[in-house]
Amino acid sequence: MLPISIQRVVAAAMLSMSFATGAIAHHGWSWAEADQIELRGTIEKISMGGPHPTLDVATADDGLWRVELGNPRQTERSGFVEGVAKPGDQVVALGNRSQDPKEKRMKAVRITIGEKRYDIYPDRIRTN
Repeated sequence: MLPISIQRVVAAAMLSMSFATGAIAHHGWSWAEADQIELRGTIEKISMGGPHPTLDVATADDGLWRVELGNPRQTERSGFVEGVAKPGDQVVALGNRSQDPKEKRMKAVRITIGEKRYDIYPDRIRTN
C-alpha cells in the first residue's frame, strides 16, 4: 500500500486529468460543421458564465438557437462584455452550426449587434 501522501497526489492527478479530458472534449470544434452560416434574430437570453458565454437567439423562421461564444476571456478580448447587448437586441451571428441537424446550436466566430462587430475567433472568420 502506498503512503497516504502519495495516494493523495495520485488521486489529485487522476481528478485533474478527468477535468482536462472533459474540457478538451467540450472546447473543441469537432462537433461543428466546417461551413459557416449567418444566423439573424433577437436575443432572448445572455449568459456570460463559463465554460462559454452563450446567447439564446430567436429566429423568425427557425425558432430558438443556442449560440456559443469563446471562453470568457476570449469573448471579453473581442469586446463582447456584459452590458454591450441585452435581451430584445437584434443580432447577427456568423459561425459553424452543429453537425447534428436536429440541434439548433452554433459556435460563433463573430457577433454583430447594431453596427458593432465582435470578432471572437478572427482567424476562423471566412467572410467579411
